[in-house]
Amino acid sequence: MKRVERMVIIGATSGIGREVAEQLAAQGVRLGLAGRRIELLRELQERYGHERISIAQMDVTDPSATEALDNLLDEVGAPDVLLFASGVGKQNPELEEEREINTVNTNCGGMVRIVDHFINYVKRTTEYNKGHKAHIAVITSVAGTMGMGQAPAYSASKSMQSAYIVALAQHVRMQRIPATFTDIRPGFVATELLNPAKHYPMLMTKAEAAHHIIRGIERRKRIVIFDWRFRCIVALWRLIPRWLWERITIVKN
Repeated sequence: MKRVERMVIIGATSGIGREVAEQLAAQGVRLGLAGRRIELLRELQERYGHERISIAQMDVTDPSATEALDNLLDEVGAPDVLLFASGVGKQNPELEEEREINTVNTNCGGMVRIVDHFINYVKRTTEYNKGHKAHIAVITSVAGTMGMGQAPAYSASKSMQSAYIVALAQHVRMQRIPATFTDIRPGFVATELLNPAKHYPMLMTKAEAAHHIIRGIERRKRIVIFDWRFRCIVALWRLIPRWLWERITIVKN
């Protein structure tokens, strides 16, 4: 298990990304943090020091995000890990168009913009080689296992993310690019994305989720599903025929 020394986290202002940043900063890891709300990133920078934390304001749906990423990479240096934690997701039974489109633009378009740009950075950066591969981790979701009627864009975007990672893993082998991938698939985590008025089964705290993520990244696991109960549920979901899944109407969370 290799300890992470330098990491760039995209989407570090809140939620799981913020908690991962908090835990790694406390361990002394050199961090580059990006997100839309720069004032929240400054709080971490002031607490842990400018020499340990670099920050950049970034909206992954904006083409300027790649310029912000380049500036962050220049400050941090070639990171061991790029973690894409940026994302949105709400239940949308009314199919509000803007909510669906924003979800796809952020989760899919934003991830493609950032991850592809970083892979091209890896290609031209001599610090990466067979002995030191760049590690790209993306927080997807168990919701990407099957299309979920309460959150169509969210579940579909998470499925796309996982499929895209598979394609990229093949791509870097074909192109001999020194990079590896981790697909992180949480279940329910107590973040701002969840409705506090609802009950969610097997709910996990942000601290617990971040611990699983850091351990999975350090072990360079290809897929991280936590905890064991969700691994069982995902396995069962995959056994359900499509025609039957489309007729299940009792899933509300």
